[in-house]
Amino acid sequence: MHSEQLHRTYLDLTTPHVADACMRLGIEVRCAPAGTSPLWTGAHMTGRVAPARHTGSVDVFLEAIDRANAGDVLVVDNDGRQDEACVGDLVTLEASRAGLAGIVIWGLHRDTSELRTIRLPVFSQGSLPVGPQRLDPRQPAALTSARSGKHKVSADDFVMGDDDGVLFIPLARAEEVADTAATIRDTERSQAARMLMGTTFRSQARLEEYVAARSSNPDMTFRHHLRAFGGEIEE
Repeated sequence: MHSEQLHRTYLDLTTPHVADACMRLGIEVRCAPAGTSPLWTGAHMTGRVAPARHTGSVDVFLEAIDRANAGDVLVVDNDGRQDEACVGDLVTLEASRAGLAGIVIWGLHRDTSELRTIRLPVFSQGSLPVGPQRLDPRQPAALTSARSGKHKVSADDFVMGDDDGVLFIPLARAEEVADTAATIRDTERSQAARMLMGTTFRSQARLEEYVAARSSNPDMTFRHHLRAFGGEIEE
């Protein structure tokens, strides 16, 4: 799935929809560390991973941007360091001018005001005014894979980010995940609409039936109960 199609397919989906879809399909749910968030509310980002492992110099970012395609997302592995910011306004502007869809940082950013003006979606663990004061040897896989927390990602993955955080999904399963996520989205929207019209979720979820069934079958779970009639609210 190319970047424009990926963007269109996921435009009306959220990371919770997609995370639930991965669970239903048996795909490992890979999230960036909790607290990885956008610089402004309402950001929505999707694109193939363009990995870059930072070791103290911006050259790896420039090379990653040069190798990337329009619509890709620069995924920066700075080992979650909290003593330096590794991405600022110039790298972000370069990525934006190259047509990238966003930046995800396992670490910190700086130049927050300028980044908000550039308006390229940037997700990070926070800000710090000081940049790198080191220069470590470049790793052999610096431009082929990156880590975000415990998860390793590459160009075989795509990344999605919104106000709830960041997910990584196998690119080969993008369409399947989107179809399942859309079903979950539509079910939840229908449930919410019915609640606003006066039908409680307890009623929609047939809570009394579940409690009665559980009393005779302790192995019955709420998830199994909901799935039996398409009332999914959790996975």
